[in-house]
Amino acid sequence: MTHNGKVALVTGAGSGIGRAVTLAFHGAGYAVVLAGRRAERLEATAAAAGPPDSRLLVAPADISNPDSVRALFTKTVEAFGRLDVLFNNAGSNAPGIPMEDLTFEQWNKVVAVNLTGAFLCAQEAIRIMKAQTPRGGRIINNGSLSAHVPRPNSAPYTASKHALTGLTKCISLDGRKYDIACGQIDIGNAVTEMTERMAAGVPQADGTRAVEARMEIRHVAEAVLYMANLPLEANVQFMTVMATKMPFVGRG
Repeated sequence: MTHNGKVALVTGAGSGIGRAVTLAFHGAGYAVVLAGRRAERLEATAAAAGPPDSRLLVAPADISNPDSVRALFTKTVEAFGRLDVLFNNAGSNAPGIPMEDLTFEQWNKVVAVNLTGAFLCAQEAIRIMKAQTPRGGRIINNGSLSAHVPRPNSAPYTASKHALTGLTKCISLDGRKYDIACGQIDIGNAVTEMTERMAAGVPQADGTRAVEARMEIRHVAEAVLYMANLPLEANVQFMTVMATKMPFVGRG
């Protein structure tokens, strides 16, 4: 397989969207750093790519921990010499219970991963991208339809994803002078372990439960790859990719 000379780092690479995007990047010729909390999940993703490959680096990390994030990006540069794409994908959620019943710890865990973790990773990526030659790179944040409208009982997740949209805009603006592009992909109901409950029916804003349509995960991976492959003179600022028949337009 031909190496395209570019290096991508994917957080949450051990399952779901992170795994699919990792495999898409690798198939397109990228060297890929696989980040996540569980080493065995990351190893499974690497194995799904085929025989052992020097262009895949399994790098367990906790993105809510600044020291762990710094170590992750140091390993990336040591292994590959640069970073062209960061896919800020790792995410966390809280139980779907009334807002008033959530604990501080449940709130904080979601914000620590979905927002602070994305910030910490972007911060390290910017430091690398502005100093490397050729200069620049691309940061793609995994938003959600919850960056636009909430589901019932989803305050921590929805708030963190709304905030991520603001962070995306700030990275896009502040990275401009360093040839760093930043965009956000808002994904709705891809077929992953996390959305299996959709097939059984999930709560709706009107108090009912309904089965929701899902789409194949490859459509998400192809969309992220499209964003990543653009020249730095072009950028997808925001993209929404979703199952056509899921409730989003008109949700609520």
